[in-house]
Amino acid sequence: MNYTLHQLQVFVKVAEFKSVTKAAEALHLSQPAVSIQLKNLQNQFEIPLVEVIGRKVYITEFGEEIVRSSKKILKEVNGINYKTLAFKGQLVGKLIISSVSTGKYVMPYFLNEYVNAHPGVELNIDVTNKLKVIKSLEKNEVDFALVSTLPEHIDINSEPLMPNTLVWVSNQNFEFKYKNNLNSLKKTPLIFREYGSATRQAMVNYMKTNNFSFGKRLELTSNEAVKQAVIAGLGVSLMPIIGLKNSLLTKAVKVVPSKACPITTEWNLIWLKNKKLSPVAQSYLDFIKSDKNRIIEEKFSWFANYITKL
Repeated sequence: MNYTLHQLQVFVKVAEFKSVTKAAEALHLSQPAVSIQLKNLQNQFEIPLVEVIGRKVYITEFGEEIVRSSKKILKEVNGINYKTLAFKGQLVGKLIISSVSTGKYVMPYFLNEYVNAHPGVELNIDVTNKLKVIKSLEKNEVDFALVSTLPEHIDINSEPLMPNTLVWVSNQNFEFKYKNNLNSLKKTPLIFREYGSATRQAMVNYMKTNNFSFGKRLELTSNEAVKQAVIAGLGVSLMPIIGLKNSLLTKAVKVVPSKACPITTEWNLIWLKNKKLSPVAQSYLDFIKSDKNRIIEEKFSWFANYITKL
C-alpha cells in the first residue's frame, strides 16, 4: 500500500460532498486533479470505494470504512502538526465561524491576514442562511457567527464589524413607469431572497412601511442568484451593495434611488455570552478589534462613491 495523505484527504472530501466537482472546489483543485487522486487511491484496493451512477457519486460500504479510517489518520497527522507548531511557540487550533450568505463578501477580508499570520490555525467557515447560522450558534458548534441583525432570544456578546448597506438595484435597461421611483418600485416585479434571510426581512419591512403590495414576485435562495435575475431584467431587488462591486463597475446593474434608502444595518461578529473562548478564538477577536478599521478603509471604501450619489 502506497497511498498518500493527499489521496486520503481528497477521498474524504469526495465522500463528504458526494461529488468530484464540489470536492475539487472545496480543495481548490481542478476536477481532473481530484479524479486522478481518486483513481490512484482506488488502484490500491481490489474492492470498489465508489460507484458512479449517472452523474452521482455513491460511496460503497467498503468505501465508508476507508473514509472513517482516513479521518482518523488525518486527525492524527493534524495533531502532530499542531504539537510541532506549539513546541515552536506558535498559535495552534481551530477557528470555527458560521456566516450568513451575504457575509461571503465580508469575512474573507477579515480572515486573510490573520490566517496567513498563524499557519497553525485551521479555519472552518460555513456560509448559510440566518436561521441555520443562529442554530449552529445556539448549539455551541461555532466560535463566532457573522450576522447583520442580532438575535433577541439568546444571550450573546457582539463586536460590530462594519456597516451593511442595502440598496434597490435594477439592470441598466430597466425603465420606470413613474417619475417617483418609489411609485415605480411598487409597480415593478420584485425579486426576493428565501425565508430566513435577513436581507429578505429588511425588504419586507421596507415594503410594509411604504405600503407596497405583495404581488408578482420571484424568490431565490442566494444573493448571487438574485443578482443574476436582476441583470437579466426579471425585476428589481433590495440587495447589499457590498456584493455588487463588479456588477456596478461593469454597469450590469444600477442603484435605484428611493425614499428612505439606502438602508444601513451593521455586520456583527457574535458569540455566546457564557462561552469560554479558546486561545485561537480570543486571538482572532483581539485581531478584529485592533485591525477592523484599517481593513474597512483598505477594502471597502469603494462603495461610498455610490452611496453619496443617492
